Amino acid sequence: MSDYVTPAAPLRAVVEELLRHGVREAVICPGSRSTPMALALRAASDLRTWMHLDERSAAFFALGAARATGRPVALLATSGTAAVNFAPAATEARYGRVPLVLLTADRPPELQGIGSPQTIDQVELYGRGVKWFAELPVPDDAPDSEAEARTVVGHALDVATAAPAGPVQLNLPFREPLLPVGSLTPAVDTAAEDVPVEPTVIPQEVLDGVVHAARATARPLIVCGPCEAPGLASAVARLAAALGAPVIADVLANVRTGVHDRAHVVAHHDALLRVAPFREAHAPDLIVRFGGTPTAKVLNQQLEAWAAPQLLVDDGGGWNRPVGPAISRIDADPVVFADAAARAATGESSADPAWLAGWLDADAAASMVLCEWFAELDEPFEGDVARVLAEALPVETLVIAGNSMPVRDLDTFLPVSDVPLRFLGNRGANGIDGLLSSTFGAAAAQEHPVVGVVGDLALLHDLTAVAAAERLGLEAVIVLVDNDGGGIFSFLPQGSAERPELGLPEHYEELFGTPHGLELGPVLTALGARHVPVHRDSLAPELAAAVRRPGVDVVHLHTDRARNVELHRSAFAAVARAVEARA
Repeated sequence: MSDYVTPAAPLRAVVEELLRHGVREAVICPGSRSTPMALALRAASDLRTWMHLDERSAAFFALGAARATGRPVALLATSGTAAVNFAPAATEARYGRVPLVLLTADRPPELQGIGSPQTIDQVELYGRGVKWFAELPVPDDAPDSEAEARTVVGHALDVATAAPAGPVQLNLPFREPLLPVGSLTPAVDTAAEDVPVEPTVIPQEVLDGVVHAARATARPLIVCGPCEAPGLASAVARLAAALGAPVIADVLANVRTGVHDRAHVVAHHDALLRVAPFREAHAPDLIVRFGGTPTAKVLNQQLEAWAAPQLLVDDGGGWNRPVGPAISRIDADPVVFADAAARAATGESSADPAWLAGWLDADAAASMVLCEWFAELDEPFEGDVARVLAEALPVETLVIAGNSMPVRDLDTFLPVSDVPLRFLGNRGANGIDGLLSSTFGAAAAQEHPVVGVVGDLALLHDLTAVAAAERLGLEAVIVLVDNDGGGIFSFLPQGSAERPELGLPEHYEELFGTPHGLELGPVLTALGARHVPVHRDSLAPELAAAVRRPGVDVVHLHTDRARNVELHRSAFAAVARAVEARA
C-alpha cells in the first residue's frame, strides 16, 4: 500500500453535496483519522466551521445550530470512542426532528477486527438513533469514486431533511497517508439555491371533515404543543376565530408572544387545569392539536381524560403521542392546514360564545392574580424568570428553555405578550445534557440575541460548552436557576414519600436531591464567562444589561428547593381561589 494516496476529488464531492443541500455550518472535532475530511470542510469558503474539543458538546452545538436555523448541520469526529460521544445529541435530533449529518471517520477495512488502536465497529454505530446509515468506500482514483460520493451524500441529505427530519450517519474510512493530494476547493456554484416549493394542497375531503366538525361542535378547543413551524401562530389565530375556539398555547409553540392576533390564547392552562371545578366544567367536545407533546403534565392528563375526539395535525410522518379515546391523524403541514381549515370553516361554527368567554375570563383572572402574587412576593422564586423575559429582552430574542424545571416554569408563568420572542427547547428526548452547547450553537448560527435558561445540574453537565463559547468568540446569556440539586424531584412522589421500607425520606437527598454544594461563580469565571449574581429585584435589569454585552454572561439566581415547592403551591392556590370566586 506504499503507493496509495488519498485523492482530493471524492472529498471535494462530499463537501459540494453538503453545500448543494443547504449545509452552511460544519462542526469539527480534533483527530488524526478525520484529517482528510476536516481539511476538505475547512477549504469551503461557503461553509462556516466551528472547532470543538469535546465531541459530546460539539454534537449538541450542531443540534442547536440546526434547530435554530432549520438547516442541516454537518458534524465530524475521528474514529473510535470519539464518535460514540455524538450519540446523546443524535438521539435528541432523532426524536426532536432535527437534521444532522454525522460524519464519522474510520480505519480502513484491513485494520478492522485486529486490535488496531482507536478502532471500533462503527457500522450503524447509532442503531435506530439515526434515520439512515451508509459507509463510503476508501477514497481512490477510480472513475466512479467521485460519483458514488455524490450519490450517497446527496441521498443522506435528502433523508435527513425529509419529514420527519433527523440525523443520518456517514461512515468514512480513510487509509494512510491521510493528507489528500489535489485541490480541495469546491466548485463556486455549489451553494444551494432557493427552489420554489409547491404549496401543499389539503384534500377536499379533509376540509369537508373540518366543516362538518365545526358545524357539530359547541365546545371546540385548539391545543398547540411544541412546534417550530414559522407562521403557525397567525394561522392558528385565524382557525381559532373561525371555530370560536380557545387556544391552549405551550410556551414552545411560539403562539403566546408576538404581534399576531392573540385574542383566543390561553396562557395559564397549567394553573387553570389544576382547579377541579374549572376543568370539569370546561371539557371540550372537539380538540384540534398541533405540535408535539405539551410540556404541562396536567394538560396531558386531561387530553387522556377528555372524551372529545381529537384531530392531530402532523406532517412529520410520526405520531406525537396523540392521547385520548378517539384520534384522527391529519398528515398535513400545520400552517397550511390551519389556514385552509380556517377558510373552509369561516361562518360554519356553532360554538357556544360562553365556551370561549369562560376560558378567556378564567385566564384573565389567573393572569391578574399571578401579577398580584408576584408583586407581593419578597423572596427568590424560580418562576421569576418567566415573568421578566418580555420586560428585559429585546425583540426577536431566541430563548432556549432548559429541561427539567426551567421549561415547566416558562410554560406555567410566561404571560401573553406582544413582544416577539422565540422559544426553542430540546424536547425530543427531554434530557438536561447538552443544553448550554445547544444554546451556543443557536447563537453561532443565527443573528438574533440568544438566552438560555438552565438549572445548576444542567450547567454542570455541560461546562466544557462555556470554555468553547469563549474560545469561539460567541455571544449569549445563560440564566442559571441554582437550587443546588435536582429541584424537580421535590415535586414528585420521591420528594414527599414517607416510605421507610424504600429508604425514603432517609435517602432522598443522596439519590434524588443530589446537592453539589459548589460555588459556581469562580468556575464560570475561570472558563471565560462573566458571572452576574442577582436577586429577584435585580434579575430584570441585569438580564437586560447582559443581553447587550459582548461575550458570555451567566446571570445567576439562587433559590431554595424546598421553598420553591411551597411557592408553586401558593401560586396555584391563588389562581384556584380567583377562578372559583368567578364561577
